Amino acid sequence: MAMRSIRKELAEAGLTPRRKWGQHFLVDRTILDKVIRAARVGENDVVLEIGPGLGEMTLALAEKARKVIAVEIDPKLVEILGNKITSYPNVKVIKRDILELDFNELYNQEGSSMKVVANLPYQISSPLLFRFMESKEAFSSFTLMLQREVAERLVALPGRKEYGPLTVFVQAVADVSLHFFVKPSSFFPAPKVESAVIQMTWKDRPVVEPGDEAWFKRVVKGCLGYRRKTLANALKHSDLPLPDEIVGRMERIGIDPRRRSDTLTIHELANLASALRQ
Repeated sequence: MAMRSIRKELAEAGLTPRRKWGQHFLVDRTILDKVIRAARVGENDVVLEIGPGLGEMTLALAEKARKVIAVEIDPKLVEILGNKITSYPNVKVIKRDILELDFNELYNQEGSSMKVVANLPYQISSPLLFRFMESKEAFSSFTLMLQREVAERLVALPGRKEYGPLTVFVQAVADVSLHFFVKPSSFFPAPKVESAVIQMTWKDRPVVEPGDEAWFKRVVKGCLGYRRKTLANALKHSDLPLPDEIVGRMERIGIDPRRRSDTLTIHELANLASALRQ
């Protein structure tokens, strides 16, 4: 569908994109097709789509999937979608704020894990990633369009300026790959920044055991909160309850306390968290 027809459809419905919901409608059919190809949706899949907008991606996914659950916050768009899906019995539209949806309940209703395909509003992408990680069994894969800056943080390597707590928390549980970038002109209205499409699947075995996650997160935030300092200094500035001789404990696990904290790999951070437990 071309840009003019999406603009026209919005105008006919008396709709203007709402900033508070981060609405940027994808108007480039080529990008839409690339996203769907990347998601590898098959006839047995249940797909969760977030922010379906006017439903172009929804209907394209419905041609391939067993079921599409489209979650939309805008009541006017929900009404439009309801009219469009009358001949698609495998599409269900839910009017809800995605941050308030109970993913585990949805998983139990569907009886199978879901593939997420979404053009995420920029302002909710990070909190939503954390919500996904809290409900791992509900999902099998994610194909997400995000702000380029967030996507680059998710795939960053140690030592890069993009490498931070979000990188570590996501990569500790998931394998993430960056597929392609998307220009602002592919949307209406055009956002001020580029977007990127990433794919994410859970690791067979997370780097940190579930019972150790809370302490691991505190140590990561403590280390990476002072990324320009040496590791020993970063930890001293953190508010972590640490054992007396942290330098000796670091040396015993082969980590130089003079290293910059943002050069540690995720496995090194996990080993460090274990070593620093009282």
